[in-house]
Amino acid sequence: MDSSQGSTQQKIVILNSHNEKLVGLLHETGSTEIVVLCHGFRSNKNFEIMKNVAVAIEREGISAFRFDFSGNGESEGSFYYGNYNYEADDLHSVIQYFSNLNRVVTIILGHSKGGDVVLLYASKYHDIPNVINLSGRYDLKKGIGERLGEDFLERIKQQGYIDVKDGDSGYRVTEESLMDRLNTDMHEACLKIDKECRVLTVHGSGDETVPVEDAKEFAKIIANHELQIVEGADHCYTNYQSQLVLTVMEFIKSHCEEKNDKTCN
Repeated sequence: MDSSQGSTQQKIVILNSHNEKLVGLLHETGSTEIVVLCHGFRSNKNFEIMKNVAVAIEREGISAFRFDFSGNGESEGSFYYGNYNYEADDLHSVIQYFSNLNRVVTIILGHSKGGDVVLLYASKYHDIPNVINLSGRYDLKKGIGERLGEDFLERIKQQGYIDVKDGDSGYRVTEESLMDRLNTDMHEACLKIDKECRVLTVHGSGDETVPVEDAKEFAKIIANHELQIVEGADHCYTNYQSQLVLTVMEFIKSHCEEKNDKTCN
């Protein structure tokens, strides 16, 4: 999928509540409505899923905005492990920015950690009618040992931090940031999402980073929920980008049709 054709992208800088600059790209179609896209852990706005989904939304005549959370990509701020609620507040700053321009954010989409962030946002702010969670993790106490080692709790108690190598670079996990993740309860958050808010969870059956069972847990507790499992897809939907985009766009188009029906009645 070529994500550069026919694209009218505008770089936009938005201040978050900590006075840090968040950098994003607006795929501008002139629509009042905007879909905001949120990347995952140690990723950025240029991740393949973000670009491909933004271009597909733009082709439908709807504007899309993909941005870097603070401490990631081009945005200012420090990178922190955990940081889920901080990122939900970054998202709030983005949505307020567009709201002040008389634009309406009708859908928020997040991949992986971003999936958790958009669900947390919906549980806190209650101002978005549609949420798309791509491969988010239900139990944030899981998956830590794979990155930090199974003895992470005793090691962090001893020295106050763990340094993690990640390819050519790395990052530091502090005790505070680890506790932020351990104390973020997605079950409790999902119970607070408005019943009128439509939530789509998409997950790959071959996901080895976050098991597909997590998606099924979300389906059990979110009131207004649709679950779509992409058979064979891994965590990043390698070789399944077209199918992922199709699934997301069907949900977005159904929102547009529902909105048009209400306007007609």
